[in-house]
Amino acid sequence: MTLAQGIRTVGFRKWYERRLLRGHAHLVLVLLGTLGAMAALEAATRFATPAERILDWGVVIACAGFSLWALRRYLFLLTHAEGVAHQANCPHCQAYGRLELVQANAAGDEVGVRCKQCGHHWLIVS
Repeated sequence: MTLAQGIRTVGFRKWYERRLLRGHAHLVLVLLGTLGAMAALEAATRFATPAERILDWGVVIACAGFSLWALRRYLFLLTHAEGVAHQANCPHCQAYGRLELVQANAAGDEVGVRCKQCGHHWLIVS
């Protein structure tokens, strides 16, 4: 969901909350992937046959790759949400998150918003 769609459907504060929850779900995936990699690494040192070791090392590599992907996604979601949140203060009255969508570009990453409290217009770039 783009920023413009989020503000239009659920409002800025709910969009921001959902974005943070989604990011933290990826953090849980990082932890699970790391645990899986550690378990597979321990199993790789215990089995004697070469086929079992190759399989275990394949699982270690897969879990590590999954964990790195989830970590990258976690960091992206959090930095994106925080970057947008820093722009959600009204420059005129300093109200936070009390805004409504006025206009958006085709990609939905550059939105014009209006403060619900004072009516001031400004641009948020995600």
